[in-house]
Amino acid sequence: MSTPATEISATGLVKTFKTGKLETRVLKGVDFSARHGELTMVMGPSGSGKSTLVAALSGLLRPDSGQVTAMGQPLWNLSPGKIDKFRLDHCGFIFQGFNLFAALTALQQVTTVLKYQGHDVKTAREKAVQALTEVGLSHRLNQRPAELSGGEKQRVAIARAIAKQPQLLFADEPTSALDGENGQVVIRLLQRAAKDHGAAVICVTHDPRLEDYADRVVHIEDGLITDTPDAHAASAQPASVGA
Repeated sequence: MSTPATEISATGLVKTFKTGKLETRVLKGVDFSARHGELTMVMGPSGSGKSTLVAALSGLLRPDSGQVTAMGQPLWNLSPGKIDKFRLDHCGFIFQGFNLFAALTALQQVTTVLKYQGHDVKTAREKAVQALTEVGLSHRLNQRPAELSGGEKQRVAIARAIAKQPQLLFADEPTSALDGENGQVVIRLLQRAAKDHGAAVICVTHDPRLEDYADRVVHIEDGLITDTPDAHAASAQPASVGA
C-alpha cells in the first residue's frame, strides 16, 4: 500500500506570547506533517502548545518564525485576505465549545457556511441535509442548539465542517465536553472524514482514550514535539500496549 500524500507540513514553528514584560515561548521550533486520508492526533497536557500549533497550521495565528505548507503553497506568504479565502475553501473546523449560532436551526447552521462558499440556496440545502444525515441527525434538522444535547451539537458542528468537503479538517478538543459514549461517536465521525472523504484530519486532545482511533499520534510537551509514531505501528508491538 502506498503512503498517503502529505497534505500539510510545518517547519521550525516558533510562537511567543507577551504579557507585559513577561514572554512565554509556546512553540519552540516545531516540525509537523499530516497526511491525506489519515486522522493525526496531537496529544499533550494543558499548556503544551497543541492548540497554538493547530492555530498556526490553519492560518488562524501567525507564527513568529517558521513556515506552513498547505496543499502545496506556503500559507504564511499569502496576504491576510487570501489566508481567509484559503480557510473558507479548504478547511473545516470543529471546536470544544461547538460555536453554533443560538438562533439558527441545525440545517441553517450548515447551509450558512455553504452559502458563503458561493453555493445557491437549493444546492446548499441539499449538501447540508446530506451532511446532517451522515452524522445521524436527519430527524433533527429544524432544532436549535437549545433543543439539542451536547453530543448532537457537536455532530452539527461536524456536519457543518464536512459539508464543505474540506481537504484539511481541524478539531480542537472535540470530545472534552462530552461523555464517553458521545465522545466515541464524534471520534468515529472524524475517522470517517479521513477515510471516506479523504481529508487530512488533525485532532488536538489530551484524552488518552482517543489514541487508539488515530492513524498517527504526535506528542507535544512544553512547546516541543517529543515523538511522532504511527499509531497502528505502535499498537502492533505488545510492549507498547497500555503505554
